[in-house]
Amino acid sequence: METITDATYQAAAKVAGRVEAHFQKHLSAAKENGDDDLAVVPEARQVEKMIDVAFWASLRKEEGNPIRISLAFLPPSQAGKPLLFEKPLLLTPQLLTKLAPGVERPGIHVGVWAAGDELYVWGTTIKLPNLCFVLDVSEPGLLVVKHRRAAGLGKFTNVAVLRGDQVKVVNEDSGLLPDSPPILQSLLGLTSSCLWNNGVNVLIQIAVSMRAHKRGGILLVVPSKGDAWRESIIHPLQYPITPAFSGVADLLRYDGKSVTEIFWQNALRREVENITGLTAVDGATIVNEEQELLAFGAKITRAKDAWPVDKVLLSEPVEGGVPALIHPSAIGGTRHLSAAQFVHDQHDAHALVASQDGYFTVFSWSHQQQLVQAHRIDILLI
Repeated sequence: METITDATYQAAAKVAGRVEAHFQKHLSAAKENGDDDLAVVPEARQVEKMIDVAFWASLRKEEGNPIRISLAFLPPSQAGKPLLFEKPLLLTPQLLTKLAPGVERPGIHVGVWAAGDELYVWGTTIKLPNLCFVLDVSEPGLLVVKHRRAAGLGKFTNVAVLRGDQVKVVNEDSGLLPDSPPILQSLLGLTSSCLWNNGVNVLIQIAVSMRAHKRGGILLVVPSKGDAWRESIIHPLQYPITPAFSGVADLLRYDGKSVTEIFWQNALRREVENITGLTAVDGATIVNEEQELLAFGAKITRAKDAWPVDKVLLSEPVEGGVPALIHPSAIGGTRHLSAAQFVHDQHDAHALVASQDGYFTVFSWSHQQQLVQAHRIDILLI
């Protein structure tokens, strides 16, 4: 049987040039800032080849299981203490299919590098240089181009998402708009923090975990001072927490002196899962800005003397995306309408809404527009 070696996945060619330009832009800025341990930018043809091979591999199965794998473009010399093959192996869908069961766990990357006009797999690594090109096969036909943050902490920054014949390239400038919520700015890499105990970084982990459990849910983030938010909740609360549960909050206040970073991160992951598991319960989970858990299973209602929310400004941080004024029920079901009404009544609050189908929306109040804005950010959470 003849093996085709030329790229045949058309979306790969469509997006390759824009991906190279993105990495060139960020690497140039990082060099000007004096950052070190920087990755090498792959050429457009190399990006195209990696995406093409990964896409066809994603449609295969190994022993009945779909392929999940992460590719990173870097030489072994930048990989710390890599696992090296005796000889580099030509990058093909067949190779990735066979390797996938051994490297599917988070944090393990298959190292890819160029030799002449070909790309080869040289081994695996858990260490990447700053702004390293990474290509994740998340599920059949779904690929995500991303890079490691320069600070080296938190979720990787997504650059583009390819789902079959659909290509979405992230528009970083969307986070520069007035009243953009902090979680959006951080996901776009505009305000990323190198601090372990940065509250926005933790909120991103909560969002990723909410989306991962695939049951849908609402997380309401309310001010730490004041109880005005209670006017928008039906009483008595189904599951009030007294005193407020401070598992995540205590870790955010941690000063880093008594335990290692790895211990802290593992402890935080457990506490995050503790909170996000509750978002699967019918109703809203409520935390304050210090990430203290106040209640879950709460039913949202319209506050006294408040008007029903009749429109929100929906946007998605992708190139070519145009914000649209729509009724909140057009975004999703009752969950989205309730979250929009809550933010409409409680301007200092945020609502994070996960859908069972993987969509994820952040509702916040725009003081400039004087209306609720809905940011669809699932493209940044994959």
